Amino acid sequence: MPLAPDGYRPVAVAALLVALGWLGATATSGATAWVLGSAAATLTVLALFLVYFFRDPSRTPPGGADELVSPADGKVLIAEPSVEEKRFLGEAATKVSIFMSPLDVHVNRAPVEGEVLEVHYNPGKYFAAFTEKASLDNEQNAIVMRTGGGRKLVFIQIAGFLARRIVCRVAPGDRCRRGDRVGMIKLGSRVDIFVPGAFNLRVKPGDRVTAGETILGDLGGGDPPRRSGVTG
Repeated sequence: MPLAPDGYRPVAVAALLVALGWLGATATSGATAWVLGSAAATLTVLALFLVYFFRDPSRTPPGGADELVSPADGKVLIAEPSVEEKRFLGEAATKVSIFMSPLDVHVNRAPVEGEVLEVHYNPGKYFAAFTEKASLDNEQNAIVMRTGGGRKLVFIQIAGFLARRIVCRVAPGDRCRRGDRVGMIKLGSRVDIFVPGAFNLRVKPGDRVTAGETILGDLGGGDPPRRSGVTG
């Protein structure tokens, strides 16, 4: 299983500590060996969790350019039309909120093909990501995009109670394909996406979605349909 680049260092450090712990346990005896062996066993579990957490599987987006794929793995908390988005779009939009538990893949992906217009990072608090308060008050990073057909949308990476770092790998002027990796959020977190104008929702609260593969809805004919050949 490939790892996200952000996982290389913590996984390597954990693996080194595991090796040192087991070497120490085999080189000593008695209580010291027991302590080192117990520590090594605990670190082994931690190292395996880190490998699992930072996994970054390949994804192939289905459908055409007018169909939005999920930017995150997780559970849909909100799927609601006509929600006012005043901070970045200044108009009503369809809102989809996705909660990522610590067991989900945390790599985020572009929901559409288009240009990154703006990136807004805002440090904040760390309320539980599944609460609505997190959408406004938590540490977050908003990515505003424009599709080839001229439609604007924004998706927002939101840190959760455990998360302490948002990674964003795109900047204004960058072009993304549907399903391209754009960053990740470490540990439990949330992604909100706002789509103004005509949008046909295909998900509902409680649904499980997969970044780069699950179609959240379509733009209602706002973009000319074409197949995406993105893999990765």
